Amino acid sequence: LAQSLLALFASSLAISLVFAIIPLCHDVVLLAVVMAVAGLAMGCIDTISNMQLVKIYQKDSAIFLQALHFFVGFGALLSPLIADPFLSDTNCILANGTANASSNLPHIRKSLVPHHPGNLSHYDLPMKGMVVTRVSYAFWIMALINLPVPIAVFFLLYKERMVPCFNSSSHPLLSADELALETRPGDKDEPSAAAQRPHTAAAGHEDLFSCCQSKNFQGASFTYFAVHITGALVLFMTDGIVGEYSGFVYSYAVEEPLAVVHKVAGYLPSLFWGFITLGRLISIPVSYRMKPATMVFINVVGVLITFLLLLIFSSSVVFLFVGTASLGLFLSSTFPSMLAYTEDILQYKGCATTVLVTGAGIGEMVLQLLVGSIIHDRGSYSFLVCGMIFGCLAFTFYALLVFFHRMYPKPSPELDEASPDKAAVPEDTGQYQR
Repeated sequence: LAQSLLALFASSLAISLVFAIIPLCHDVVLLAVVMAVAGLAMGCIDTISNMQLVKIYQKDSAIFLQALHFFVGFGALLSPLIADPFLSDTNCILANGTANASSNLPHIRKSLVPHHPGNLSHYDLPMKGMVVTRVSYAFWIMALINLPVPIAVFFLLYKERMVPCFNSSSHPLLSADELALETRPGDKDEPSAAAQRPHTAAAGHEDLFSCCQSKNFQGASFTYFAVHITGALVLFMTDGIVGEYSGFVYSYAVEEPLAVVHKVAGYLPSLFWGFITLGRLISIPVSYRMKPATMVFINVVGVLITFLLLLIFSSSVVFLFVGTASLGLFLSSTFPSMLAYTEDILQYKGCATTVLVTGAGIGEMVLQLLVGSIIHDRGSYSFLVCGMIFGCLAFTFYALLVFFHRMYPKPSPELDEASPDKAAVPEDTGQYQR
């Protein structure tokens, strides 16, 4: 826990520093390096926060994961609103041809749709002159908004005496959390062992990186690996859909046959993220009543049906807005529900969280590149076809996950009660030794 909190402190502080530095980057290579650091920091926060919630709350983690991802969606919805007042309606560089270029901005935006790159030659954009943009303030405001996060994490570390310069021992951060104790009945028998756990982790890397040790895979059945892989592939597809849909729905809307006005089309990504946030808020109480497996099933089926209807009513602007809202709603709780489901299968070891978060991140990156290149070659209609294909693949991988779940050996209840860490497992279960 101490290592995780230190990593969260360093990563959240790095994000504030990166946002403060971005406006000062006047070289694209330097900007790329700074953005890479921000990506690493965000990846650390994403993985550690999900993993620790799963480890602490175990069977009750679904509710807390839904709450966590509600705030992820809320941030994605809020940050463009903060930046919007500082964005220029005209070109950011003043030059002799600025007036003409500004009047052509709607046409330039339309020409930026990937499969019409040749039209750009009709418009001259000034590249030299006085910069008039105020977008730097948006980055600095975001850096200040984020700053209380590392301060709060450091205060937590200091209060619990987990800062490396303090050697005195203390109780674990959540030792008095009744919910955490209820979800780990074995820990009630040995509270002293639980109290020592965070500080044992600080002494070495055994707990934080235990999933990466080859000895832990000895004796693991193929279903153990299959659950990890199929779960990661479901999130590869669903998170990839989130990335590609939010990235290309504007370009799809402004093209024929829809030809939506640019300002109206600009509301589509906001609508999408708004319903993702709303869906995650709704999922917090729903996850208390519904099993994660059922929620994931509803999500993937809903995504599939929505894309099918979007294809059928592809010429309807109204249904594009309805479909965008529906898609955001169904995709909203897929990530946290899948984490809770797979960790439930694998007895809350924490390893699945890392694999799933990585799979989701790769999907969000790869599918955007793939869809962008396909739209460039095949036109805007392929945007919906790609979404339909990814939805079908997500459903297929989910069906395989359910199949492997049924094959996965259940742990012995006697050993569950005897050992808080569930380390000793009979040879015929096929589970690995922790």
